[in-house]
Amino acid sequence: MVFKQFYLGCLAQASYLIGSEGEAAVVDPQRDVDQYLAEAAAKGLTIKYVLETHLHADFVSGHRELADRTGAEIVFGRKAGATFPHRAVGDGDRLQLGKLMLEFKETPGHTPESISILVHDPEHGPGPSKVLTGDTLFIGDVGRPDLLSSVGRTADELAGQLYRSLRDKLLTLPDEAKVWPAHGAGSACGKHLSTETVSTIGEQRRTNYALAPMSEAQFVDAVTQGQSVAPMYFSYAASQNRLQHELFHDEELRQLTLPEVLELQRDGAVVLDSREHSVFAAGHLRGSVNVGLGGRFAEYAGEVMRAGTPIVLVAEPGTEDEARTRLGRIGFDKVVGVLADPWHAFVDHPEHVDRLSRLSVPAFETLRRDTPDLVVIDVRNPGEVEAGTIPGARAMSLPSLLERVDALDRDAPTVVYCAGGYRSSIAASLLRSHGFTDVSDLIGGYTAWSTTGSGGSSVA
Repeated sequence: MVFKQFYLGCLAQASYLIGSEGEAAVVDPQRDVDQYLAEAAAKGLTIKYVLETHLHADFVSGHRELADRTGAEIVFGRKAGATFPHRAVGDGDRLQLGKLMLEFKETPGHTPESISILVHDPEHGPGPSKVLTGDTLFIGDVGRPDLLSSVGRTADELAGQLYRSLRDKLLTLPDEAKVWPAHGAGSACGKHLSTETVSTIGEQRRTNYALAPMSEAQFVDAVTQGQSVAPMYFSYAASQNRLQHELFHDEELRQLTLPEVLELQRDGAVVLDSREHSVFAAGHLRGSVNVGLGGRFAEYAGEVMRAGTPIVLVAEPGTEDEARTRLGRIGFDKVVGVLADPWHAFVDHPEHVDRLSRLSVPAFETLRRDTPDLVVIDVRNPGEVEAGTIPGARAMSLPSLLERVDALDRDAPTVVYCAGGYRSSIAASLLRSHGFTDVSDLIGGYTAWSTTGSGGSSVA
């Protein structure tokens, strides 16, 4: 048997290649699919199937790209309702893959159409040797039931389905069966995901909080409380995964002059600056939004702009293609070009350049003391805020900020903060791009503030 996990750190997403006797299936592929084709070729495999455990909300899957390039059949759970040719499977359906047999279990809860895939290997003996659980069962957690991909179904209803899927189906598998999930730590699809990327049913039975003995009502409460705010693009990505959307094309980016960028910006394009936030703060195109490529770039970009918006990139030379690919992974395909030679463009045209105010903790405390009308915005998630916040701060998580911009005073002095500074730089630049005149972000965020004397009694 050939079995390989591909782990994409920037989305904390796992996909898989399974093969036997020249035949292969790819499970939950990312949208740029060259790695699967290369691995299959190296192992002498022909990709016959592309299997999706559910309609992903955090990325646009590569099932259509793989099918286009290989002729593989796409397989979804029977409740997915995909609008392109595919095989719909339900409980007990099977696919033969060389000597391997893949068995499908309907495991709704994270989404209504979720399935898990049992891998039966005759060399292993009776019972499945592996189970690919998608977003139903993670290492240390289970899939959240409240995401926007499940429009029309309540979180409590889906959580009840998840309770039964776990206990009636997955926990009936042998303890030694290996668990291979679709996500790891950092994903917004759960709240306590482990940094480990493989486990066993037995280990999860012993250690996973959501699998401990409890009633359905207790489980529903446990898995619906304390979830982070879902990024704004999640509903878009989920719908794209159901539709026959355009294929991802890795074309050469158009190099744009500064006048061309300014014209596109005036026409509604978002200028997305992917440089590190301290570099952005020192000088950037007025009205641009900063999401550093070094972090969870695509996810955060999807939190601060609407899907379908034309995008102009400002990037460190040599990183433009990586930025465009990562945007494509969440379905943000309208990258119209990149600013050519941004350093010289800014030096030669300082009239179009702004700087972003960044405050140390002492400077922030002085400003708080001397500015009665100061607005302080905490852009962390609700669970982070509950653990401690700066007194008087307004909690407005980053995914909700774009929708709530008009509720804020654009002329009021404003300071934004997060846990360490990455999200607050994004938030500050977003507010500036929407006409806020006096915005700063707090260097080091809540972590820096809470570890000084200023934060000694901050826990709320």
